[in-house]
Amino acid sequence: MDWMNAGRPLIIGHRGASADAPENTLAAFALAAEQGADGVELDVQLSADGRLIVFHDFDVARTTNGQGKVTELTAAQLQALDADGGQPIPTLDDLFEMLGPRLLYNIELKYFSWRGYGIEAALADRIAAYQLENRVLVSSFNPLAVRRAKRELPKTVPVGLLRRPGMTTYSYWLIDGAADHPHFSMVNEAYMAWAKKRGYRVNVWTVDEPDEARRLAALGVNGIITNKPRLIRDSLKT
Repeated sequence: MDWMNAGRPLIIGHRGASADAPENTLAAFALAAEQGADGVELDVQLSADGRLIVFHDFDVARTTNGQGKVTELTAAQLQALDADGGQPIPTLDDLFEMLGPRLLYNIELKYFSWRGYGIEAALADRIAAYQLENRVLVSSFNPLAVRRAKRELPKTVPVGLLRRPGMTTYSYWLIDGAADHPHFSMVNEAYMAWAKKRGYRVNVWTVDEPDEARRLAALGVNGIITNKPRLIRDSLKT
């Protein structure tokens, strides 16, 4: 099974199984695998010393016992923090070493600048090092990041835009990808017809209600990103 050919909706753990474990930690990603997720969604940023760090917020204060911006701290400083329950902040290498090709990875690039900072080239290097070219999908709310990723990554790595209602609804004008990642509230029959016409694989975020998951599956979405992989997986079996 891969991102582009699955015959049923993929179940993707949002920051891991983040309803049951600290988000974006190795514990959350391991739990997502235990709960039957097909893959995990995660966020990456560059540390001050150029390491790919798995972390959502630009500042560490909300989910750790530290202070400061991710991009202004070294990997060692970041990994010395407690991301809840004694869990450290992982690097992307940590995650790849733990799970390897066992799961699919939806990697979100976390920056909104017009300028590039080398994160796409760093990500391409790590994907190649672990031979995960057929397991990774790269996405971002930043269409310029998606454009850079499409240029830097192997052609076997699909890219997609994240969308929320409003301005980013029309970000496809700036870059086209193989996938489309809308907020679930945007998706109806008309949206799916539009996506199909453009050849997009549609992976929706973030769905934790079984009835909503069943509605989206009936519409033909290709992936469901959820904080509760086991619940949503089981809801689609009934």
